[in-house]
Order: sequence, then C-alpha cells, then structure tokens
Amino acid sequence: MSLVAVWSDGYLAHDAKWLVWAGMRLDGDEEADRAEILRAGLVQAGVELLPAEEHGRGPIEAIHEAGMIDYLEHAYEGWIDAGYTEEPGSDRVVPYAFPHPDAFGAYPSRVPKSRAAMAGVYCMDTATTIGPGTYRGARAAVDGALTAARMVRDGAPAVYAPVRPPGHHAGTSYFGGSCYLNNVAIAAHWLSGQGATSVAIVDIDAHHGNGTQQIFYERGDVHYFSIHVDPGEGWFPHWCGFAGETGAGAGEGANLNVPLSPGTGDSGYVAVLDQICAKVATLEPEFLVISLGVDSGASDPESPLQVSNDGFRDIGRRLAALSTPTVLIQEGGYDLRALGPDVMAVLDAFR
Repeated sequence: MSLVAVWSDGYLAHDAKWLVWAGMRLDGDEEADRAEILRAGLVQAGVELLPAEEHGRGPIEAIHEAGMIDYLEHAYEGWIDAGYTEEPGSDRVVPYAFPHPDAFGAYPSRVPKSRAAMAGVYCMDTATTIGPGTYRGARAAVDGALTAARMVRDGAPAVYAPVRPPGHHAGTSYFGGSCYLNNVAIAAHWLSGQGATSVAIVDIDAHHGNGTQQIFYERGDVHYFSIHVDPGEGWFPHWCGFAGETGAGAGEGANLNVPLSPGTGDSGYVAVLDQICAKVATLEPEFLVISLGVDSGASDPESPLQVSNDGFRDIGRRLAALSTPTVLIQEGGYDLRALGPDVMAVLDAFR
C-alpha cells in the first residue's frame, strides 16, 4: 500500500488556551502543537503532504444542524460584543448554564438573549472553549477530512488527515469533548453518497465517539465500531458507549461498542480489534474510515489504557490488512512525546 497525507495551516488556527474541569480552570490539552508534531513526523517519514481543498458548508449541513454551525461561526465575536472579554474578563467562550430538556416541560424552548446563556445551548461541557480561530480551525479540519475522502474515492488506497480540532464527540446539534464538527462523520456520510452501499467506521480513540454513534445510530449504510475505555468505570463520555447500544431502526446491528477495562494493554486491545476486523471483513465495505486516536497509549494522561508503541504497530497492521480503501482521520492523543511515534506506528502498515 501507499500513503499520502492532507495538510492545512488552518489546523493550527484553533487555540482553546484553557478549559474548566470540575470547576477548576486548567491549561488546554488540545493545542496547535499536536498538529505541528504530526506534520513533522510525516515529513521525517517521507510521507507526501498535499493541500486540503475547501468544500463549503454543504457537507457539514448534511450532518450538523445549521443553527449550531452558525453559532460556532459567530460565537466569539458575539462574546466580544457582549463585553465578556472585559467583564468578567474571559478571553474564551465558555458556558455556565445548560438547558436541560426537562426544564421546559410542554412549553417551547427559547433562544436566550444573553450570549453567556447561549454558550450552553449547543455545547455539552465546560471544557470545550471557543476562541477567535476555533471556527476556522474546525472548518479546516472538515476540509482536510473531505479532501482525504475524495482522494480515496478517486482511487488512493490510504490517505491520512492529521486534523485538529478532533470531531468524534460532536453530534447533530451539540459539540463538546474538545470537538466542534464531526470530521469522521462528515467524511463517512460524503462517501456513502458516492454510490457506496456500505461504509465502515472503526474508532480506536480511547474514548467512545458519542457524536459519531448518535449521527449514524438509525442508519444501516454506515457501520460504527468503537473500542474504548469503559464509560461505566467513570470515563468520558460517561452516559453512552456501552455494549448494549447496537443501533435502532434501519441501523439495528450496525453499531458495535466494545468497552475495555482500565489498564487494558496490547494483548487485550488487539484481541478485540481482531474481532472487529473480522466483522468488517464480513461486511465488505467499499470504504473504511478510521477515527485515529492514540490516547489509549500507556503514557497518555487522558485515559487509563496501556497500549504500547508496538501495540499501535499491531493495530495498524490489522487495519491495513483489511485491504479496503481507507481514510484515516486524527482524533485524540495528548502525550506530546508519544503522539508522533504512536501515530506513525499505526500509519507504517499503510506506507
């Protein structure tokens, strides 16, 4: 096989800067140096970098509610106009109130006039802040994913998009978990509209892709397979990602979650991946889309899984052995020392 990668300087535009977790303001962990590290690793490995192409809002609106897209585009300027950068002095959009559906009863929900209240309408947490370059970065990530998908549609065996911000926690009308637009879902839906009867998504990020699952849960043309740390053990996204979630309606049986116990290492992870790859092989999809998170690495601060660099190499071999035209789109991975080597370990089999 051969591999090329899609690059955009727009991947560097989003600057989360900080987040609020458990009531505490902490430094952001999804920053531009992640993309720079990945680009440097690709250049060192001799992987050709091709430019991302703009695709407009159409493919995004096919997945996300237009109101959410509009909000993301104008949230930061609205925050400035409301004076919040001066009082209370917050240089990032961060919500403080969330409109729980039970709070409305039978009467209609309202769009709040307050920009501070509006910040909680689409965002699901306080850890996904919006800055001046957030929307540009999210759009660039989508363009990178779609460019990679188009190249695979046109015959490339494997294309990697080292995008940020990531996307698999963003759903139809909500964003969170450091994700704003669902890059993988947008690319998979676009591929399904190119005459493909079946597209498979394999999500190897340490955390369940709740947004991807929600988007495709009632569809049978896009199958979602996820290996992740057990949310029942207290890990994000907490409320979904359990084994009993198998799809509904036309999507019944097209969703497979395999939660892993904290501390699971190479052998346990690869054994589960073998089972998933066998199911993908039986499905015979026209295209494979990988949510390429490496935060299951042993040194990553964001999960308790213990996959080694050799383990990531085994993961890459198994995915490449499916011999399906493959789009690889970056998700998590937050140990900056291990990020490049672990991603390249997965990609080596596709080179």
